[in-house]
Amino acid sequence: MEQTPASLLKEFQTIFNSDDTPRYFFAPGRINLIGEHTDYNGGHVFPASISFGTYALAAKRNDNKLRFYSVNFPEKGVIECDLSNLDFKDQDNWANYPKGMIRAFLQDGFSITTGADILYYGNIPNGAGLSSSASIEMATGVILENLFNLTIDRVRMVQLGQKVENEYIGVNSGIMDQFAIGKGKKGHAILLDCQSLEYRYAPLDLENQVIIIINTNKRRELAGSKYNERRSECERALGDLQSELSITSLGELSIEQFEEHKHLIKNSTDMIRAKHAVYENQRTLAALEKLKENKLDDFGKLMNESHLSLQHDYEVTGIELDTIVETAWQQEGVLGARMTGAGFGGCAIAIVEKDHVDSFKQNIHDVYLNKIGYEPTFYVATIGDGAKEIENEGVFK
Repeated sequence: MEQTPASLLKEFQTIFNSDDTPRYFFAPGRINLIGEHTDYNGGHVFPASISFGTYALAAKRNDNKLRFYSVNFPEKGVIECDLSNLDFKDQDNWANYPKGMIRAFLQDGFSITTGADILYYGNIPNGAGLSSSASIEMATGVILENLFNLTIDRVRMVQLGQKVENEYIGVNSGIMDQFAIGKGKKGHAILLDCQSLEYRYAPLDLENQVIIIINTNKRRELAGSKYNERRSECERALGDLQSELSITSLGELSIEQFEEHKHLIKNSTDMIRAKHAVYENQRTLAALEKLKENKLDDFGKLMNESHLSLQHDYEVTGIELDTIVETAWQQEGVLGARMTGAGFGGCAIAIVEKDHVDSFKQNIHDVYLNKIGYEPTFYVATIGDGAKEIENEGVFK
């Protein structure tokens, strides 16, 4: 059920049996416009923070107790722990994300002097691959920053979020999700070098177009295991290339260098995985130039090439994503379309001219339902700011 500031406040006070007036926070989800599976290969990504995300209401307590509640998982009830024991526990389920973030802040030397009551509400579709876990982490980060008057560099907060994901949750992910959510800027995408963390904002001037997110509604069961498999394939390819090249990541290679040395890669599967990482990184760099020149048509073509590479060289798409993207390419007013996220379900994105949005949705819906047997869901994404405290009347605007 869609929530309002008033309904969340009432829920907070009821659930926690509290008269406190909590403070309101928001951390967005993210889409990646181009640059998929390049982050852990030392390349560039091109994400943007979106208008869907995680809302949180938080109030400090007078003791060391932490109480977490999610409107999205009411059956889990209030999950409690103490500041002195923030170990990962399976039974704490989703609350391990905020617990991990609090623990990471404490380990980094920040002073968190009391517990807190925190209610979370997310309107990111579950299982869509728009990064709800990183959204919860960064929402928790800005809660801690503001409730306890901490001075923390935003890039450091982003790094702590990734550390939670890698070391506490145990998912071997790159830094893109937390970075896009922590450093997002309204109306802009971020070109991020995942090796150096150097970044540039690129204006996304969509006057006559919108970005549409199309959720396959296929749960992404395979994404975790296949993700780790692809990562190890790229690491093997890198190891083979390092027999002659002094590089630390695939992202350092130009297309010409890769083509000249790809014979060093012993396994043919590893070779095409590495090819995707190298070519996709170069597409992402080209995409920045196209946006700076406001050549949206050319930007769209790069999106299409990205999907084909993910389909054939990286093999992470699947029939659901391919059906949506290939149908999108045939629609009038579509500048470009591709899968976004880890793949194997989740979402695709398309840049569509505003005049053609209704026919775009209808046609994709009909083809997908007929071929796959169930419906996709459509969301129009607005590019918004990164994680921050908000005035409660500003929620959901």
